[in-house]
This record gives sequence, structure tokens and C-alpha cells, in this order.
Amino acid sequence: MNHGSTAFLLLVLAVAVLFAAVAALIAFGLARWEGVAIPAALSRSGVAFAAALTLCLAVFTSLGR
Repeated sequence: MNHGSTAFLLLVLAVAVLFAAVAALIAFGLARWEGVAIPAALSRSGVAFAAALTLCLAVFTSLGR
């Protein structure tokens, strides 16, 4: 498989975004379970999304070349 192809790179990006979205949903659910208001829970989930996406892309970049 050609790791430089556009389709492969889009697939890797889609996997990273989906993983980050799942992490954000879990963070939102845990915050709401804790009793936090919805705006604060959304803020926590946004931070979790950004952190997970950054971590995924850093790992994929380090494995890339």
C-alpha cells in the first residue's frame, strides 16, 4: 500500500477525527455525570477533542517518515 496516496492520508485523518470525537463525547458524558452545566461540559469536551486530535496527528506524523 502506498502510504503517500491521497486516499490513505484521508483515511488516516478520518480515523484521527473519529477517535477525537469519541474522546470528546466521553469527556462530555463524564462531565454531565459529574453534575457540571452544559456550557462547561461542552468546554471540557472541546479541550478533550483538541488534545486527542493533536496527540493522534503527532503519533501519525512520527510514524510517517
